[in-house]
Amino acid sequence: MSRTPAYYRDQPDWRELQQFLPARLRLSDATAPVEQFWDWRGHRVHLDRYPAPCARAKVVLHHGVGTNGRQMSLILGAPLAARGFETVAPDNLGYGLTQVRPGATPSYDDWVDLVVDLLAHERARDDRPIVLFGLSAGGMLAYHVAAKAPRGTLAGIVGMAFLDQRSRRVRDETAHSRLTARVGGPLMVGLAKTPAATLRYPMRLASRMSALANDPGAQSVLMKDRTSAGNWVSVRFLGRYLSHAPAVEPEDFDRCPILLTQPAADRWTPLHLSAPFLSRITMSPVEIVPLDNAGHYPLEEPGLTQLQDAVADFVDAHSASKLA
Repeated sequence: MSRTPAYYRDQPDWRELQQFLPARLRLSDATAPVEQFWDWRGHRVHLDRYPAPCARAKVVLHHGVGTNGRQMSLILGAPLAARGFETVAPDNLGYGLTQVRPGATPSYDDWVDLVVDLLAHERARDDRPIVLFGLSAGGMLAYHVAAKAPRGTLAGIVGMAFLDQRSRRVRDETAHSRLTARVGGPLMVGLAKTPAATLRYPMRLASRMSALANDPGAQSVLMKDRTSAGNWVSVRFLGRYLSHAPAVEPEDFDRCPILLTQPAADRWTPLHLSAPFLSRITMSPVEIVPLDNAGHYPLEEPGLTQLQDAVADFVDAHSASKLA
């Protein structure tokens, strides 16, 4: 197995993937984000950043369990930066080019804590409003972070799915198979509390990773990338991912507005999996915007442009209220 490079400038996978994007979204060395590292609890966290000190707001872009930060920069980071926002796309523990502390076995709880602390780090740099975006599993992570972070941390959250893995239907439809959901899921939750927690398992066998991209060529590129869809995660991570309870349940959530950007051709997480969770939120505004023709990891127009428009409009609307 080849050694994982320290920087995306030396990694070929994202360059191959972007050939499936519209030409306007393809990055060169000159237009790629600035690569930074942030030390968190002994881990070296990779950040893709488009710095914009005069930007009116900042957007933090979080990947799912089949993607990484550079793939967020491709579809949203660079386009939003071109519209005048500062964007930051972290690689969470075990994904992308983040370097996990030797001997550590991170869990999903660590993912939540990392983003809570990253937001505090960003707010210490300046006081501009921040919106948190999450793709796939990152959507629910955005909710978990908003529920745990100090009130006022976020101006809003955007997700491309809000998947409550405590729901049997969500597990049944997003897991690799019904057997994986009904038997494997509870097994992982139990094993996460034992010495077996450090064992690693391929995400392609845990989830419906085969539905990540609708373009077969792009799907192939994603699946061979060990920093995204081809990743293996620990039993501890899977067990906590499947059982994590938010700090605030949806009935009591009043922290910030929420936007769901729902790909209309999503074969993995269609609207009916996010709708039950979002319908329980009545104390914060919730909006849903469909993305026409777009798959789970959206590569298709007009959905890509609709995604960029919807996020930009949402950030403008809710950062303005924060600045007022």
